[in-house]
This record gives sequence, structure tokens and C-alpha cells, in this order.
Amino acid sequence: MNLVKIFRLTLAAALLTAGTLAATSAQAQAPLKIGYTDVQYVLSQMPESKQIESQLKTYNDQLAAQLKSKTTEFETKVKDYQQKSGTMTDIVKADTEKSLQNLQQSIQEFQQSAQQSLQQKQQTLLKPALDKLQKNIDDVANENGFTYVFNSDGGGSPLLLHAPKEGDISDLVLKKMGITPGAATPAPVIKAPAPAQSPAPAPAGKTKTKTKK
Repeated sequence: MNLVKIFRLTLAAALLTAGTLAATSAQAQAPLKIGYTDVQYVLSQMPESKQIESQLKTYNDQLAAQLKSKTTEFETKVKDYQQKSGTMTDIVKADTEKSLQNLQQSIQEFQQSAQQSLQQKQQTLLKPALDKLQKNIDDVANENGFTYVFNSDGGGSPLLLHAPKEGDISDLVLKKMGITPGAATPAPVIKAPAPAQSPAPAPAGKTKTKTKK
């Protein structure tokens, strides 16, 4: 899922919560004029979109590197335990197993917190672009006499199911921002940080072995 799609619902909610448009008193007396814009299409062409993707990828890579380091440490310690457990006393073995279990839990907690941190980073980076988009939608709507503007984003559940082409203000919004309208370019996929393989369960308890009689 690309950046634009990740935040499609956030964008729609932000635009509607802000009121999308505030009609002036003159417009209130004028005939109702409804417009729409494809938020995904507009946002994907804003220069900020590529910048956000780049910053998110860097942040994601940092989190993934930390997670890989923790996972490698865990796997190394498990392997060491498996090689030496036969010569360990019961007390040392129990202490080592507890340490491994704690490390495994720490990795799982880091995975969860890394996912939340990445989502928060996305929201923080996207807010200025959202604010800019909202302002330009407001400006274009006011200048062209639109009373309301809806989101026609084709993915998921669009807020507009049918409308005439002349009501589409997407290209007007882009031009307002100094962007030449063109085909939307899908943004790179940003994956949540995760190890290639989940760490194997830490050893727990004593292992009984049968002896030949």
C-alpha cells in the first residue's frame, strides 16, 4: 500500500472535518454548486509526496536495522544455549532460559512500538501537505463559486458516486499550487519494519532425555 492510499481515509476525514469549504454569505444566496476532487490524484503529484516517501523510507530502514540487530543477538544466544545446555547446571540453565525469554519479549514489544512510531511519523510528515491541500481546495472553490467539494478518490469507499466531469476541480487545485496536471505516479511501498523471520521461541524449562538401559 503506497503512502497516498495509507492516508486516503485520513485525508478525507481531515477535509470533511475542516468543513472542506466555508461558503461566503454571497455564495449562500447563490444557486448551490457542488464540485469534487480526487484527493489521491492531487496528493500523488505534489512534490511533498516524494519527499515524505523518502523520509519515511529512511526512518523505516533505521527501525528495521535496530530490529534486525536485536533478532540476530537473540538467535546467536539461542544457538549458544543449545550448544552449551548439556554442560550447564540447572540454575545456570534456568537463568539463561529466562534471559532468552525476556529478550524475545523485548523484540516483540519493539516490533509493536516500531509500527506505531512509523504511523506517527507518517502523520507528522503528511500534516503540512494536508494543510496545503485544504487551503488550495478552499481557494479554488471560493474563486469558482463551489458551495461544497467532495472527495472522489476511487479507492476504498469514495464519498462521491456520480458527478459531471465539469464539477471536477482536481486539475484546478494542482494549477493553483503551480503543478502541471498529469498522470498520477504510484508512490513506493513502505513496509512496516519486521525481521525476515520471526525469532524462534526461547527455550523454556528442562528437557528430559531418555537413556538407554
